[in-house]
Amino acid sequence: MAINHLEYTATEKRSVLFSTVLGFGLDFYNILILAFLMGAIQKSLGITLTEAGIITTVTLIGSVAGGIIFGWLGDRIGRKMSLLLTLLLFSIGAIASAFAWDFNSLLVLRAITGIGLGGEWGAGIVLFNEVWDKNRRGFGSCVVQAASSGGIAAAAVVSVWALSTFGPDWGWRVALLTGGSPLLLMVYVRFWMPESKIWSEYERMRTAGELPQEKAKSTNPLIEIFKGASLVYTILGFAVVSGYMFAFYSVSVFIPGYMIKQGASPAIVRDVTLIFAGVLAAAFLIFGWYSDRLGRKLSIVLPMLLSLVGFYGIYISKDVTFPGSLWVWPLFGWYLVWGLGQVTAGMFGAWFSELYPVELRSTAVSTIYMIGRGIGSFAPYVVPMVAVQTGGNLLNGMMIGGIAALVCVLAALLLPETAGRNFAVIEAKARQ
Repeated sequence: MAINHLEYTATEKRSVLFSTVLGFGLDFYNILILAFLMGAIQKSLGITLTEAGIITTVTLIGSVAGGIIFGWLGDRIGRKMSLLLTLLLFSIGAIASAFAWDFNSLLVLRAITGIGLGGEWGAGIVLFNEVWDKNRRGFGSCVVQAASSGGIAAAAVVSVWALSTFGPDWGWRVALLTGGSPLLLMVYVRFWMPESKIWSEYERMRTAGELPQEKAKSTNPLIEIFKGASLVYTILGFAVVSGYMFAFYSVSVFIPGYMIKQGASPAIVRDVTLIFAGVLAAAFLIFGWYSDRLGRKLSIVLPMLLSLVGFYGIYISKDVTFPGSLWVWPLFGWYLVWGLGQVTAGMFGAWFSELYPVELRSTAVSTIYMIGRGIGSFAPYVVPMVAVQTGGNLLNGMMIGGIAALVCVLAALLLPETAGRNFAVIEAKARQ
């Protein structure tokens, strides 16, 4: 049963695009604002550097758990309801975090926030890809991913504003309160965003007993994605996302501190962050426009190869100190080149959605992305260890991300091309 009788109106498509873009931007905002506020939080609550790292780690672990839980719920109770629940949970966690009184309370509340954050991307991006034009899914997914740049920029601006306006003791609390804004998005999603019609039709057939025997016997989606051809796609998907994420975190976490060590002021690093966010957002939109013509493979491979060029450029400029202007600083220029390669992430939602059928899609997409992000989050631990073993220069350790980028490329080459595929209510468990 094809999807041609399950079309969406232009208004429905716009509402899904708006909700998904805003939701993903708020996701990144809530993750990264803590990094900008952690110095003030440490002083206010008496938290050590080690404890600060634990809070960040627990948030990321929570996001992995949330991705699995809400991805599964997306296949069980629907994409829209799963999205509503994840928005509610991470809004509550974000608001409550502003009232933390010590390390333990902040740890628990950020874990709750992380669980909610982990489910948002999968629920939103699957619904988006089931609604969007099959020939423009790559561009649409890149538009959604570009929202991450807006979240990064907003986190930098709001944190500086809150700390300078309300002081270090209250500023971080005010900034964290703003993380509860998804409550407003929930109202919009509840009343104006449609449910996935392809999922609704599948669910109708399931409850009416109209599914083919093979589909009717399917058990838990979390089990099904590890069977048959789906198992191969799931493992390769883990390799693609974890390779990308490890490469991303190996540079993004450490480059601000390294730039300061090389003579840049915190204000300069803030400017670097804003410029980087703007360049990356533009790159997502421009590259995304062509991605559907290139196909999913090349849209992963080409940017990652560009990021490897950026890795090399960053390495050869490691000893050049800040010359007084960003625009003549090789480290900054090569960092932007490396950043252009990060448009790879724009393909994840479209490609993984096209690899799995409707009854597994939410579980597969969300689980692959969040477990991949969880594996990639080990980069902040691995990079310093490699640096110690290679002479103590942090930038030497950052280069380990280049190996991870190669893993991403090789795994992507092994996955089938799926660009332009139709979605159907009844289809094979894995796209051959």
